[in-house]
Amino acid sequence: MTLRTRVLLVLSALLLTLAPTTPTALARAASPVATTSADTAAAASSSKPRGAEVVAVTPVADRQVDLSVRSAALGGRTVGVRLLTPDGWNPGDRRQHWPTLWLLHGCCGDYTSWTALTDVARIDSLRKVLVVMPEAGWNGWYSDWWNHGRGGDPAWETFHTVELRQLLERDWAAGGNRVVAGLSMGGQGALLYAARHPGMFKATAAYSGSAHPLLNEESVDRILGYFGGQGDDPLRVWGDPVAQRGIWQAHDPYYLAKRLKPVPVYLSCGDGTTGPLDTPGSTSALEADFNRQNHALAAELERVGAKHVTTNFYGPGTHGWAYWQRELHASLPMLLGALHVGG
Repeated sequence: MTLRTRVLLVLSALLLTLAPTTPTALARAASPVATTSADTAAAASSSKPRGAEVVAVTPVADRQVDLSVRSAALGGRTVGVRLLTPDGWNPGDRRQHWPTLWLLHGCCGDYTSWTALTDVARIDSLRKVLVVMPEAGWNGWYSDWWNHGRGGDPAWETFHTVELRQLLERDWAAGGNRVVAGLSMGGQGALLYAARHPGMFKATAAYSGSAHPLLNEESVDRILGYFGGQGDDPLRVWGDPVAQRGIWQAHDPYYLAKRLKPVPVYLSCGDGTTGPLDTPGSTSALEADFNRQNHALAAELERVGAKHVTTNFYGPGTHGWAYWQRELHASLPMLLGALHVGG
């Protein structure tokens, strides 16, 4: 069976299982009314944005603000970034910069997923930090795509770690004190960003993350199936897993374990069988695969001498939001501790 045939078969199976004003005024706003372009300009600094710029600002709920960001790394496209703001947040006050938690969504979700599907906006300890929830594409994989050697759009890693980071820290009161967490595809992204950008994040947490996509043929086929979602060419992301092996390894957290050694890491995953938060009879081959991947990464972190690894391999449990909400709560003491923010 050819690689492309295997990818199409895996993709077919996967698709059946997909889960479904002024700065001061922005900090207080709770109604979903978009600001004008003049309001947006007033909220940003007078310096010309480099690489990315905010083109619209929309308050969506108490302490929630959506930024529409036009990105050079994404070919000039505009994508959403949701901010969950701390009490007293005022991006017009240049003296105040807030510790920042980046929360990354999974495949087939978007920048609204965390607030729509968890209680993150109601967690009291997060009233002391700026929570950044950026768009990463339906299946962007937190990577600058290879595009058959041409590079270019989409360059999600560059958008997040360079363009958006600089934009938020320049104009929206984000500080340089950062941690990152994510689920599934976003769990892989959280591990990759912490490993590939030393010093950028002080801790990382991955919930049911794709932690070792090169584990075996099943794992490779599964991620290629996701790469091929929405009619995409699956080889655009990292190339062929054999011919472009180096690119694959550079985006596989297992092979970056030494870079994660100094970083506090939280890993959690179920085993894919019916768990306490599932409907009776639910199973998940995806979660079972990611469980094996996370065990492999945990063992590799131990082998390289990582001293700050917390694991919660909780046994029965499928690939679902009820578990990811629970694990966010469980990992927050570690994440906030790394930010030196009390829980």
